[in-house]
Amino acid sequence: MARLKLGILFGGSSEEHDVSVKSAQEVAKHLDTDKYEPYYIGIAKSGAWKLCDAPAPDWENGTCVPVALSPDRSVHGLIVQESDRLGSRIRQGQYRTISLDLVLPVLHGKGGEDGAIQGLLELSAIPYVGCDIQSSALCMDKTLTYLVTRSAGIATPNFWTVTRDELIDPAELTYPVFVKPARSGSSFGVSKVTDKSELPDAIAAAAQYDAKILIEEAVAGSEIGCAILGNDPELTVGEVDRVALSHGFFKIHQEDSPETGSENSTFIVPADISAEARSLVQETAKAIYRALGCSGLARVDLFLTEDGKVVLNEVNTFPGLTSYSRYPRMMAAAGLPLGEVIDRLVTLTLTGTSR
Repeated sequence: MARLKLGILFGGSSEEHDVSVKSAQEVAKHLDTDKYEPYYIGIAKSGAWKLCDAPAPDWENGTCVPVALSPDRSVHGLIVQESDRLGSRIRQGQYRTISLDLVLPVLHGKGGEDGAIQGLLELSAIPYVGCDIQSSALCMDKTLTYLVTRSAGIATPNFWTVTRDELIDPAELTYPVFVKPARSGSSFGVSKVTDKSELPDAIAAAAQYDAKILIEEAVAGSEIGCAILGNDPELTVGEVDRVALSHGFFKIHQEDSPETGSENSTFIVPADISAEARSLVQETAKAIYRALGCSGLARVDLFLTEDGKVVLNEVNTFPGLTSYSRYPRMMAAAGLPLGEVIDRLVTLTLTGTSR
């Protein structure tokens, strides 16, 4: 039986480039090569696309050749610039094509989770794992996420939206607040503001990553995550986790060596919450997933307040798959190792009717 030709995109030009490379490395470890013929397509921070042997930490220094994903549906895959065994270009204009059965876009943040790569893949008519253009764009913009989920009756923090040059009266806010880039990933550019004097610097920090800035009231409660796999109406949820903080606030992917742990947080999987709270978190997460039109996979981050209320934090449409990431831990705790998660995602992509 012929193996499926699977294009695995990783890297990217966003601030989450390094995390994406680590996610792709973990995918490579768990990929069943009896079923799949992988093509690793690295996107450099400069934006250059290269076909390489593996998503190694120094993949750009390995044996790579320039490659492009063709938007021409008759190609249905990659255009590869030929090279000799030493990696030297044979001659200008010498190309070959590789047809792909589907693409796994292991990309995080801008260019990966915002609908951009999804748009290119749809132009190319290549099936791809994960959320479509619309749901990716909705979930990437936290303000739009809040507006849509509020309309579905789901609680969100109180929030304000400003631009980097817009003035806001600090006295209007109820502190503490979090200031964030509205359309960025992880915790880059996020600040906790406890006093109005700190607000200008927090806005300036967020503006380094996005012109649209979200200011939201802090929610007093535990940070809870829920991993979801599937297409509506058939959804599988992983075990719920809880972020246990020793001090400060949760800053994912900000550590120098995240593989060895965080300086202020640990993850408890399954979360040490009641069965009733666990069920409420999972049902709320599924409602959010459906309201935003998600498909394939997502990690829904929530707050669980002391009085048992569930409040949305954010939705990650292609969560980290690294050795220390929350999504694969939650799925593994529910009996689904990463290799099986990949198999299910491929099946969902090839048999799903959402696109």
